[in-house]
Amino acid sequence: MQRPSCVLAGLFASLLASGLCAPVLAATSEPPTVGAILDTLNSVHAFSEVALSPDGKRLVYGSVITGKRGGADVNVSALWLATARDGSGVVRLTACPDSVCDEHGAAWSADGTHIAFVTTDALEQSQIAVAGAAGDGVRILTQAHGPLDTPHWSPDGGRIAFLYAEGAPKLPGPLNPLGRDAGDLAAAIYEQRLAVMPADGGVPRLLGPADLNVYEYDWAPDGGEFVVTAAHGSGDDNWWIAELDRMDATSGAVRTLLRPQLQMASPRWSGDGKRIAYIGGLMSDEAITGGDLYVIGKDGGASVDVTPGLAASVHTFTWNGSAAHIVATEFAAGEEVLADIDVDHRTQRELWRAAQMIWANSVMGFTPGDSGISLSKDGKYSAVIRQSYVMPPEVQTGPPGSWRPITRANANVVRITGNVRNISWKSAPYDVQGMLIEPPTIEPGKRYPLVVDVHGGPAFAHYPIFPTSLESFDAALASHGYFVFKPNPRGSYGQGEAFTRANVQDFGGGDLRDVLAGVDAVVKNSPIDSARVGITGWSYGGYVTMWALTQTDRFKAAVAGAGLSDWLSYYGTNNIDTWMLPYFGASIYDDPQVYARSSPINFIKNVHAPTLLLSGDRDAEVPISQSYEYWNALRRLGVQTRFVVYPDEGHFFFKRADQLDAMSRVVDWFDTHMKPGTGR
Repeated sequence: MQRPSCVLAGLFASLLASGLCAPVLAATSEPPTVGAILDTLNSVHAFSEVALSPDGKRLVYGSVITGKRGGADVNVSALWLATARDGSGVVRLTACPDSVCDEHGAAWSADGTHIAFVTTDALEQSQIAVAGAAGDGVRILTQAHGPLDTPHWSPDGGRIAFLYAEGAPKLPGPLNPLGRDAGDLAAAIYEQRLAVMPADGGVPRLLGPADLNVYEYDWAPDGGEFVVTAAHGSGDDNWWIAELDRMDATSGAVRTLLRPQLQMASPRWSGDGKRIAYIGGLMSDEAITGGDLYVIGKDGGASVDVTPGLAASVHTFTWNGSAAHIVATEFAAGEEVLADIDVDHRTQRELWRAAQMIWANSVMGFTPGDSGISLSKDGKYSAVIRQSYVMPPEVQTGPPGSWRPITRANANVVRITGNVRNISWKSAPYDVQGMLIEPPTIEPGKRYPLVVDVHGGPAFAHYPIFPTSLESFDAALASHGYFVFKPNPRGSYGQGEAFTRANVQDFGGGDLRDVLAGVDAVVKNSPIDSARVGITGWSYGGYVTMWALTQTDRFKAAVAGAGLSDWLSYYGTNNIDTWMLPYFGASIYDDPQVYARSSPINFIKNVHAPTLLLSGDRDAEVPISQSYEYWNALRRLGVQTRFVVYPDEGHFFFKRADQLDAMSRVVDWFDTHMKPGTGR
């Protein structure tokens, strides 16, 4: 979740319209303090979702705000209703008008008369609420105990479905902090199931087998069943082997349609009920979606790739009011594409393309979520959240591809970085793409340090999104006088499935060559001091950082966040080991050598660069033990190193104090080791 920009108050709607809730970083000849950087990142108003009414006249949008709870500042999502054409008439959609609660997941009924959404009660337990189209008559329908999310109305408006992990002590998903182990671990599995209840309230009915974890779902047009992506066993661990199922909306009976070789996401039923579409491909993280678009008959059979040879990665889509056309968002080598896909002819027509990003909801604020555009029923009007690296986000509406802003929440925001360039370079056999972020000012004749920022995943990308999160180390470093290079090497989204799969059984091989070739290109063509190049990354980017230091002395300093040092020990200690099989081709028990040859720990004596390690102690995706191994080795070998552990944090950090500390340490580490007169 992105952090807020404005304090919750009665004047919030007018502030959104005027753009007055965005303090700016004052210009100064000295680099800003990390505290000032964080204040500026916080000043960017974050939008989380948009949902257009079926007739295209009304809009619900989500934002992240700050309010008081128990005397302390808390960050929550809030929902707002407005006129879709111009954003006028803003009112808050809420089930708790006299308190601060987290609300999101707005969904319109098919007739546009009601809105379902997720709210929280006095115990901070999530519940399903329903309101009228004007935000009136709000009622909380559920008395749930455990995380729930993603409400959707049945086509006839008589029922509401949602995902529900009854009794679970933590939010589903491995990106959230890991619960503490105790007792019989097999008995500690809480499945996220599909629940259905009458639209006027009642006891929800849980569907499907008790051991079947449902990740995503869609109603059939006749309301009699669902299509779901689901897997048996631990939900956090088994998304990578999920199957495509049909589930009866009354009995919960399940029929498997497809067990894919790779991963799948976003199942969607066509308007005539005869076909189901989904995104398929090699994906390394749940909800971080990219691949080709596939269509399968409702009764199963062969699955057809309707985007064959696409030189991009589809990350969201929706059927466009028919059984033959789909509107999709695609990432294509640094640019976002909105495309109309003719399913029968397997062709597409571009509706819009730019070095920007659009989405209708997002995953933690840094990647598109389950939808990229919210469409009216006739497909003629749409709503998106639109931004680029140099253009802060705003809600925009209009015909698909012809949007105009209806909010001005970030009108006064001034970015803290300099120019941003979309660059490409050759790394045989590929043309590789990335971004180069410049410092705010560049003095003639002066050469600047460079930090390489390697993204996680590896099936992910550096998207052109405005720096807003408190993990925006790239913006912080650029504001301190660094060039920041953000490559999308092989294994990334953005250049088609073959490119995404090009690092299979080759972690740290071709992708590192791509990164190093990119460094050569930017040093050659920019005022960069080739002797002052550092490297950083989080998750898989942390692994590449650890690995790169064992393969080259090119980097003067390094910071590895949630990094991975030993694939062999990692396999048996992480909570998501099924993700590794498509990449390595076999389990570690069947082919340990393919894991060993890509493990930094096996080449640790080659490391000489000062290295800072950061990790949360409840990380399910990359256990903290991976950083312990690397740190212990470096200090025994006499390499300058520091390791900082953040209690109760998971793969990403949510506490402001921890985010402030991590950013401070990253900037200070590179300043110490890469600025003249401060390093060794």
